[in-house]
Amino acid sequence: MAKTLYETLGVPKNASQDEIKKAYRKLARKHHPDANQGDKAAEERFKEVQHAYDVLSDPEKRKQYDTFGSANGRVGGAPGGPNVDFTTFDLGDLGDLFGGLFAGRAGAGRGAGRPQPQRGADIEAEVHLSFEDSLRGVDAKVPVELTTACSECAGTGARPGTAPVICPECNGRGVKAESQGLFALSQPCPRCRGNGTVIEKPCPKCKGSGRERRIKTYTVKIKPGVKDGTRIRLKGKGEAGARGGQAGDLIVVTRVAESPVYERRGDDLVVAVPVSYPTATLGGKVDVPTPEGTVSLKIPSGSEDGKLLRIKGRGAPKLNGSGKGDVLARVRIEVPKRVNKKERELLEELRKGES
Repeated sequence: MAKTLYETLGVPKNASQDEIKKAYRKLARKHHPDANQGDKAAEERFKEVQHAYDVLSDPEKRKQYDTFGSANGRVGGAPGGPNVDFTTFDLGDLGDLFGGLFAGRAGAGRGAGRPQPQRGADIEAEVHLSFEDSLRGVDAKVPVELTTACSECAGTGARPGTAPVICPECNGRGVKAESQGLFALSQPCPRCRGNGTVIEKPCPKCKGSGRERRIKTYTVKIKPGVKDGTRIRLKGKGEAGARGGQAGDLIVVTRVAESPVYERRGDDLVVAVPVSYPTATLGGKVDVPTPEGTVSLKIPSGSEDGKLLRIKGRGAPKLNGSGKGDVLARVRIEVPKRVNKKERELLEELRKGES
């Protein structure tokens, strides 16, 4: 029996998009024509893998495939078998049966079965930032491996100086139809595999696929105040589209390292501030670190351990550009491990006063 698209990629029918993408990348690297020079079987396998991924990576096409066995609206999409295709129904095919009654409609459905341009897949990449860089913003270099239009043939698949030609088998329709009463039984053209064109002289670099895998490095502007897990979308920087379709997007996910000083709460930064017992009791001032330098903070008398004191406008920048959050100084009362004689006497007097 013919393989399903899931079997082609080696994934279960309930596979997630991440599992499908991972399986595709593994198989594409293994069977890519550049890695298997002159191996026709590997080239065919690469095309099968690419086709399976094109369908299963698109939620709408995958839904159609799961329902009808095909991603183009046909009922019964077993590879190599005829399909009842209502989208390519051509009244011109009935001319001989009804004395030319429908001859004026000939060609009404031509081209309907041709593969349509397909948008490329979105891809994700991570950029790792220090806590300090996340606050001030940086221009980060992000290398990504992706499928792009072949740099040699500009994605046509044909040797430079040549171009694909209309398929002589199907005259560019992409399908071959056989009239069966009121319906047209059609199947993809075996010569052009449904593309409507054939490449007589394949590009030597991409072997006619029109695509290549390569590493591209993008410069991504990271705004000040970015948080861990922020997703930045770069339009048109993802996988190349198929058959002239637009490219997908690149989604950059920020990974921000933890700070040894601050705990982030939204746009506020929490910092622990050591305060002596006398200062917490009587009040005073302590130095508090902020991203913009040290600030002297007044400690109210009678401050308890864990009390939060706010320093306005010294926190993380807000991504909407409307200012900054605050620094929250958390009072941490320090208890000395050792005291001198005079300090002990004073503490004893204090204890007596409490009893």
